[in-house]
Amino acid sequence: MKLVTFQTDSERPRAGVVTAHGIVDLAKASFLLFPEATALPDDLLAILYQETGMEQAYAVYDALEEMKQLPLHAYDPLQVRLSAPILRPGALLDFYTFEQHVKTCRAKRGLDVVPEWYQYPVYYNGNPRSIVGYDEEIHFPKGEDRKDYELELAIVIGKKGRDIPVEEASEYIAGYTILNDWSARRIQMEVMKVGLGPAKGKDFASSLGPCLVTPDEIDNPRNLTMTARVNGEEWSRGNSGSSHFSFEQMIAFASEGVTLYPGDVLGSGTVGSGCGLELDRFLQSGDVVELEIEGIGILRNRVG
Repeated sequence: MKLVTFQTDSERPRAGVVTAHGIVDLAKASFLLFPEATALPDDLLAILYQETGMEQAYAVYDALEEMKQLPLHAYDPLQVRLSAPILRPGALLDFYTFEQHVKTCRAKRGLDVVPEWYQYPVYYNGNPRSIVGYDEEIHFPKGEDRKDYELELAIVIGKKGRDIPVEEASEYIAGYTILNDWSARRIQMEVMKVGLGPAKGKDFASSLGPCLVTPDEIDNPRNLTMTARVNGEEWSRGNSGSSHFSFEQMIAFASEGVTLYPGDVLGSGTVGSGCGLELDRFLQSGDVVELEIEGIGILRNRVG
């Protein structure tokens, strides 16, 4: 099942499901198809928080797929605006799990990979208020001249958990999506000299989308082709399975002594060659960046 947050000209963003007929409003469909039950909320985060929300969403999707003619309107994906699937995540944790990316980027600072990197799936806390969606324009900090993208696979947490064992962690994954962890490299390199992480170079924008794909649609999350194109030219290509840590390991580490909540976003970190810094190529205003991950789709944004 592919879930989206979409918007028409006349309505605020609403939760939708992608069907063979087009995008269908989940809340309206649940009310029409199952009038005896409580209708689904019109927000994906609220659906994840509802105890039976995803179960109801599946029931709606299955019923719609079996119908030759729908009892409500289905939207052409090209005729609506797609927002980030989760508009207001409570947390954005971005990991650092691809060895090629780590080696290349640290070498540019004259550093080796520290032994601890192989021991812990480390992450930094991103800015969940900076989430943007498909086709939204990206505005970098004023004066930034080393504008960069980062190609990442991400998961969304589906239920509350703390101290989650690795062997149970997959049960907490609501779905997969694409994350573009935009980076202002000039300011990032300056603030990182202080030793508190990427900070100001990362908190202005993070793209998420175009949809949230449930785990049953992803055959093997550790074997997905990941590509990045700038103005139609391929800049990056990698595979999700080249990460040193799995999402299950990331969930277990992040939840040690910390509660994860529905809608929290965990990014894999940048796949090897998945950013301009590794390639010594940077973005210009007007560039169109497309990140594509097998089984999920394309996340597109224009640099402002």
